Order: sequence, then structure tokens, then C-alpha cells
Amino acid sequence: MAPVRIELTRDLVRALALPDVVEIGVEDVDDDLLTLVHDPAFVEAVKAGARGEPDEARGIGTEDTPMFPEMHAAAARTVGSTLAAARWVWSGAGPHAVSVAGGMHHAMPDRASGFCVYNDVAVSIRWLLAQGAERVAYVDLDAHHGDGVERAFWDDPRVLTISVHESGLTLFPGTGFASDVGGSGAEGYAVNVALPARTRGNAWLRAVEAIVAPLLAEFAPDVLVSQHGADSHMGDPMTNLRVSVDHQLAAAALMRDLASAHAGNRWIATGGGGYTVVEVVPRVWAGLTAIAAGAAPDLDAELPRAWVEEVESRLRIAAPQHWSDGLAVELKRFAEGYDPADDVDRTILATRTAVFPLHGLDPSW
Repeated sequence: MAPVRIELTRDLVRALALPDVVEIGVEDVDDDLLTLVHDPAFVEAVKAGARGEPDEARGIGTEDTPMFPEMHAAAARTVGSTLAAARWVWSGAGPHAVSVAGGMHHAMPDRASGFCVYNDVAVSIRWLLAQGAERVAYVDLDAHHGDGVERAFWDDPRVLTISVHESGLTLFPGTGFASDVGGSGAEGYAVNVALPARTRGNAWLRAVEAIVAPLLAEFAPDVLVSQHGADSHMGDPMTNLRVSVDHQLAAAALMRDLASAHAGNRWIATGGGGYTVVEVVPRVWAGLTAIAAGAAPDLDAELPRAWVEEVESRLRIAAPQHWSDGLAVELKRFAEGYDPADDVDRTILATRTAVFPLHGLDPSW
């Protein structure tokens, strides 16, 4: 979670000199906004954590979520980043916005979890609902299950949460299986695709398209919110998926296209996990920003030379030279054929079987 991830992404976006990218100012977030999702007692506990007072029952001061002096201010600022993106899109200032600092999807209403203190995504979705949005779709592409956002809207059929992640059998937080479909009155509005470890890029992208595209077409949200944790990458030290930058950016382009087709072209994208801080994260999130601005990077091209030289001068390590990982993207749509011998296809079918009939959809095509 090193802040340098954000700095390197910002610098790469600037080096691209994209004509339609505007940096939006971020306002302070008060407790009233935080308590759209979080218990007031938890907010006070976070403030105490910033003073060095742990509260392990609320996840503060643990190995999972350590304390630090600006804990409340920094976490609230992250919420402010994603709220600024939500305001930008919902006000009509622009169709797309990206909050690379956001995506803290593990934070629960009453506790910090998985490096996440406040849940910027859940707060922003609650804000959108309060502004008049009738349906919000949330798609989580992080390697880890988006459990905190799912929990916040478990009983709310106005919010469709879809998480495509490595199975909880092999990865934190150990949740998010096909049978987890939402609470009473909201059955089918929590959707989980628990992929086997070592799933590769083309199979991962197939799963994303097979689940997300039909559900968004049926749900027709007012706005699409997506989380683009880069930790599904094959080089990430904390996960077991085998996805390339090329495939992650193909998924970002898919989210853009689905927002255009089914969400009134309103799209809010966030960052999330990603622990290959220099080699992967800036390429994924700067590429995401370019896609949101309608200027998808040429994956065969080299990265801007000035950015490469600055990274190597500042950090004294080798910087990536190219956008691409050199792996071909081939989207084989699930509707074109199901392979019962394939682990990923069985995972896709399990999720479609659990959820699609609840939306009047046929899981077999």
C-alpha cells in the first residue's frame, strides 16, 4: 500500500499528456459522510488509533491494519478522492472519473480489515443513492473478495455487487463463494466468482465478461462503479492469479464499454490492491486512466522515456520499459461454448446457476 504507488501512477499519467484528463480537487470529508457507512464508535476508534491507541476488536493496531499518526486523516482523504470522482460523474461534469487512491474494499462498518480503514467505495455508493441514483452496479476486479462493499449492501437490491476474485479457499479474506447471493429481499444482488488459484489472463477475462456483461445489461444501473486492484497480476507477491497487464487493461476497456451501453455512460473507477509497486501498478492504473479518457495506450509501445528515467533515478531500481507483458488477449465468450473439464468454466457456471435465474436469465447461455 506504499504511497509511491499513487505518485508513480500520477507521474505516468502526466507524462502521457492526455488532453482530456483533468485533476479534480479533493475536499475534506467530515464524520457525517463517513457515518453513511461506518459506525460512529468506529470512526472515534480510528481517531484514537491516530493517537497511538489500539483497538484490536475494531481491527486497529493489528498486523492486518497497523496504526500510524495520520491514520484518520489519510483514510478520510482516500474517501474524499472517490467521493470527488462520484460528484464529478453524478453532476454531469464528465462521464468518467478515476480515483486511483480508492478501492479500500475490505473495510467494514465497524472495523478495519485488510489494510483498509474506511470504505471509500461504499461511502460513495451511499452518497450516490442519497443524491437520487436508483440503481448502482459495483464490479470488483481485485484478486481479493470485495467483502466490505458486499457487506454494506447485502440487503439492498438497489446495489448490485459483483466480485471476481481468487477463491477464498486459497486467499484472504476466505469469503465470496457462488452460493453467497445476498440477503432477504436482495437475493441475486451479491454475485461472487471464486476463481481457482493460477487462473490465467484469458480465462480470467472470460469469467469477467461471462458474469458482468449479462447482469449489467439486465440491471441497467444509473452508474457503474468498478474497482481495479492490480494484484491479480502474475507477478504480485501476495496472490496466486496469473493475469497480465494486457488482460487487466482489456477488462478496464470492457467496463468502459459496459458503462456506455448500460449505465448511461457514467463510470467511476478506483484502484485497490497491488503490491508490485513499481513494475505493475502504475501501468495498470495509468492505463485505466487513459482508457477512461478515451485514449487507450498502445500496448506495443514503450512507456514515456522521461517517466522511466525519473523512476530509475529516484528509486535506484529498473523501471518497466513497455506497457505490455507480451501476452496475447483472446476473449473467448462463455456463450460460445462451455467446457465441463475446465475449472474456470465450472466456476463461471456455478455463479451463473446461483444468480442468473434470480434475474430471469438463463445460466446456460
